[in-house]
Amino acid sequence: MWKDWREFSILIYYYSKTGNVKSFVGKLSGSHEIYSIQDDPPPISPFVLITHTTGIGAVPGAVQKFLAKYGHLLKAVAVSGNRIWGRNYGKAGDIISEQFSVPLIHKFELRGMPSDVKKFESEVSKFE
Repeated sequence: MWKDWREFSILIYYYSKTGNVKSFVGKLSGSHEIYSIQDDPPPISPFVLITHTTGIGAVPGAVQKFLAKYGHLLKAVAVSGNRIWGRNYGKAGDIISEQFSVPLIHKFELRGMPSDVKKFESEVSKFE
């Protein structure tokens, strides 16, 4: 259920195609207001984006469209990837970080481990 954005310092928006990123955000503490870029209201305040890399190091099309409209509110990005892609592991995060001049706060493999959740939450707390 959508809440008044003033109740939270920073929002988290995510995009998940295969379920890996959705699984990751499901592990986050209840102190975060989390929205899907596909199903929920658009951001009206600063947010952190969590996405995945598609193809061989590309930003998903849905994320590109979302950021074309709301990228001015983006404060940081985190990305899921698969290490089998070598230099292209989590490449979408690198691209978004550079394009919008925001920090890439974390790369995690697939659905992430508890240590990835802890690292992400620690980095997000710096924006709150």
